[in-house]
Amino acid sequence: MKQTKPKKTKTRKTKIRKTKPEKSKTKETKIKVAVEGVGDVTVPAGTTPLEILKKSKVRTEYPVIATKYNNKVRELKSPLEKNGTLAFVTIDAADGMSVYRRSLTFVMTRAAREVFENPRVYVRHSLSKGYYCEIGLGRHLEIEDIEKLHTRMREIVNADEPFVRQEVSVKEAVAIFEQDGQMDKVGVLKYRSEPTVSIYKLGDFTDYFYGCLAPSTGYVSRFELRYYPPGFILRFPRYEHPMRIPEFEEQKKMAEVFREHVQWGQILGIGEVGDINEIVETGEGGQTVRMAEALHEKKIAHLADTISSKLTRPRLILVSGPSGSGKTTFSKRLATQMSVNGLKNSTLSLDNYFLDREETPRDETGEYDFEAPEAIDIELLNRQLLDLIGGKEVKVPRFSFRSGKRCGSRKFSLEADETLILEGIHALNPELTPSIPSIMKFKIYVSALSQLNIDFHNRVPTTDIRKLRRIVRDNLFRGYTARDTLSRWRSVRRGEDQYIFPYQEEADVMFNSSLVYELCVLKGYAEKLLKKIELDAEEYAETRRLLRFLSYFLTIPGKEVPPNSILREFIGDSIFKY
Repeated sequence: MKQTKPKKTKTRKTKIRKTKPEKSKTKETKIKVAVEGVGDVTVPAGTTPLEILKKSKVRTEYPVIATKYNNKVRELKSPLEKNGTLAFVTIDAADGMSVYRRSLTFVMTRAAREVFENPRVYVRHSLSKGYYCEIGLGRHLEIEDIEKLHTRMREIVNADEPFVRQEVSVKEAVAIFEQDGQMDKVGVLKYRSEPTVSIYKLGDFTDYFYGCLAPSTGYVSRFELRYYPPGFILRFPRYEHPMRIPEFEEQKKMAEVFREHVQWGQILGIGEVGDINEIVETGEGGQTVRMAEALHEKKIAHLADTISSKLTRPRLILVSGPSGSGKTTFSKRLATQMSVNGLKNSTLSLDNYFLDREETPRDETGEYDFEAPEAIDIELLNRQLLDLIGGKEVKVPRFSFRSGKRCGSRKFSLEADETLILEGIHALNPELTPSIPSIMKFKIYVSALSQLNIDFHNRVPTTDIRKLRRIVRDNLFRGYTARDTLSRWRSVRRGEDQYIFPYQEEADVMFNSSLVYELCVLKGYAEKLLKKIELDAEEYAETRRLLRFLSYFLTIPGKEVPPNSILREFIGDSIFKY
């Protein structure tokens, strides 16, 4: 077969034309930022608040640690991408000190991993103006261990290492924490509704915090560790005095109550948010509610037994605690258990003795100071207490929180062998009942002390539980909006620090009114109230934080809560009359 040669094809040469590179037509985007204390500044998009802070040379009395941009608390290194308002957050503000505490906690957890072999670090609860922490080592923690931990923390702080924030998908975050053995964080992220999450790196260690951090470790130079077997207390400044560590105050009774709540958590099988969410998801939330309430009832019955066993029966049982602790319902349930023991009793609330609104003292800002003992008609109270103990009938005033005035009175008396249970925020303050001999008193301190953490390193602040309780109750029974409650909260906390907490260790017994399931219930009530607070409100940053906090919890319907529960004092439909 004759082979044919392939035809040659002519290739057309393409002439490559050299062109000059086009000049970029996109201009650098500029944004306008209204900086508090400075005025309007125009900067390139992506500029950080830290850069603006350095260029504007803002002078503040205390160090700036974060920022509020468009009324949202953000990190100093977060890029600004649009026009807005900017305020710098210093460490003498509540938001600023929260950033300080989170950042310091990160330093501590990383240092522990570097000092000890495979430690499990637990940030348990607030104690003695610090965080009580424990480290699982498989052995007892010694004072030498705390000294080593402190030394390493100081080295990390002195190195001024950066906290690096990364936005990753929830799936990526779960993989990172699973690989690192941080299954407590996996349990939290499992129920996260948003697709992404912010995680933080400090050196080679990755952690998760539900709030922003300082730019670097050098910002948290003021701290100390105190050995407190079986753990230790991480101590830091308070926003009222941000440049010094407060004097240590022993709180033995409070520590014992917290140890008890850890035991309760073990009984219920709940330590972190992921645990309670898993229970709710499997449909066992109702059983957890019943067990938590049974533990409360058992404790209250034990207190009634303690009172019954006293050789000298008290004529006056004083029940105190901070706002939102459930003192009123606790008192009524205690009264029931005392009756079961054959002890005659009646209950009375200090709220009846509030002065009319126009007679209420004001604080340094000019606002009514409802937390001060002077807001109570102490003279009338003591006169009526003496009359009651002496067998006389008195006319107890009625106070309306809606009108801010007394609205009538009711007749009240005690039998010769009857005990009076008097409850109110100042009940343990000796200035409130100076006319009554100490031997006639039995003192109980009640507070909602958090029973679970978000994860091992992120605690649920006791303050948040009480704050959410009050938001719901104040709206339901006192006609206040969520914004009203939040706007008063700093005054409430100041009053507690000044008039309530100093006397808590003087109590004969303490009772933890917190319920491990309650945030799952409060979420259904508080979210809709918080969502009414608008972006331009001064309280919006705190609103946003609380909404983010509540987002970690699955919901338990209010109908699961029994009618005699302390929680009913806040969500309504209690069998008790208030």
